[in-house]
Amino acid sequence: MGSYIGSGPYCYVNSLAMMLGEASPPPGVIEVLTGSPFGFVLLGGTLPLFDPYGWTPEIGLDAAVKLLGWTCWRSDSHDPAEALAGLIAALAAGPVLAGPLDMGLLLYQPGTPADFGDHYLVVLGIEDDTVLLHDPHGHPYATLPVEVFLRAWRGAGVPYTEAGYVLRAGFAVRAEVSAPDALRRSLPAAVAWLAGRADVTVPPGTLGGAGAVERFAEQVEAGLPDGVRDHLAYFAIRVGARRLADAAASLASLGLGAASAITTEQARLVGGLQYPLVTGDSKAVASSLRRLAPTYGQLTEVLDCAS
Repeated sequence: MGSYIGSGPYCYVNSLAMMLGEASPPPGVIEVLTGSPFGFVLLGGTLPLFDPYGWTPEIGLDAAVKLLGWTCWRSDSHDPAEALAGLIAALAAGPVLAGPLDMGLLLYQPGTPADFGDHYLVVLGIEDDTVLLHDPHGHPYATLPVEVFLRAWRGAGVPYTEAGYVLRAGFAVRAEVSAPDALRRSLPAAVAWLAGRADVTVPPGTLGGAGAVERFAEQVEAGLPDGVRDHLAYFAIRVGARRLADAAASLASLGLGAASAITTEQARLVGGLQYPLVTGDSKAVASSLRRLAPTYGQLTEVLDCAS
């Protein structure tokens, strides 16, 4: 494993980069390989996320690992004692990628306990009933009592996993794959996410794509609940704009200028939501969202031709 990587909202990507060490491509490339930049979703019709309909970090992590030519094994559990024993056994071979966890139960985070959503991190070891870990949200070498860590690691508040205590370990190279080759091989999946996959499970009422963006613009004009506004201001806009900027850079590196131009415009539109959202200019937020909506269809068409 390489050195600490983090201090931003790319928790699962930074965690994976730490696990891959010196062989890892930049986190921004990994993020694109997960498929996360290619869509917009209203979970349950109310919670906006700048990622595809039906996509989850679990799907994205597995996709990135495979595209990069690596393998690993994954386990989960319903029993905390069984999970702890499995974690200790896995740590005997080196660090372990853990998650999704309940971020708001990681009690070294200021403001906890609270509902902070899902999170991923790297467990380095356990000694004297204390877990030592790298948390990519700005906390290298953080520590937690084992019982506190287990409560967070259970992931009871995470909706996209059936069992908790998820870990990935045993990372090994299956085939040598360059970052450009991995990016090229990811393009068909990007098109599938943009077009709307039918083989994914979503909460009732969930909307995706351009129609979801238009619907969300209407919700902005009608007035957002404080929880949704905070979700956008503290997380969704930041990570959405960064994902799209990374997609633009990755697509440009493949010589896909038209696709890169579209994702650059998307990144600017999403990033530009932050000021009007925080200052309460709902009209400007809705206007930018309506400019964003048709870009998903444009990007689908351009990438479909390229892949």
